[in-house]
Amino acid sequence: MPIYCDESGGVGRGVMTLAALSIGADVADDILSRFRQVTGLVGELKGSRIDLAERALLFELLETSEWHGTVGIAISALKPTQGEDRGDRDIAVYSALLDDVIASMLESHGPACNEVIIDDGRYGAETLALVRNSVGRLVGPLGSAALAVSHLLAGLQLADVIANSFFNRAMVTQRQARLAAIVAPFLASGQIKLRLLAGDAQRNDQRHE
Repeated sequence: MPIYCDESGGVGRGVMTLAALSIGADVADDILSRFRQVTGLVGELKGSRIDLAERALLFELLETSEWHGTVGIAISALKPTQGEDRGDRDIAVYSALLDDVIASMLESHGPACNEVIIDDGRYGAETLALVRNSVGRLVGPLGSAALAVSHLLAGLQLADVIANSFFNRAMVTQRQARLAAIVAPFLASGQIKLRLLAGDAQRNDQRHE
């Protein structure tokens, strides 16, 4: 199955999350279609644009489908060092999260998950090309890493909602407890694994939650 990757947050927000979702393209299409039927959604599904009830519905639909995912979270790594450009730090954290999450999924699931599809909406073409090449080295010659426009692929849209949900779960707001309750069953079952990128964005030290 392909792995769809999308991120939420960033250095300016104090938290960045990256979700990698391994799911069949037809399964993702079916989930998104059912979500549209119930909610009347027209256009791209974005985690930042749906309310808590719609988000809970989407996770209910996910609960009955075959997939697995990993979410990487960076908090302490977001602080730029003195004199460092914030944009460079944002890219470094994103790249570190992506490499860590994909490496973890490949280690756990092997060749069954060696097609990686990354949302191309956040950074410029040159930066994304470097990111794609880095992931390409992880999957090796038998795998592939590609960039895609999220509104064309249901898998990327689902990854966006998962990344956004964990971003909001990490933020201290009135919605935090509700978001934690929505995703808790998936963490308890192991269907979603959580990885915390600690310290400098270039390090590979992680803690598991």
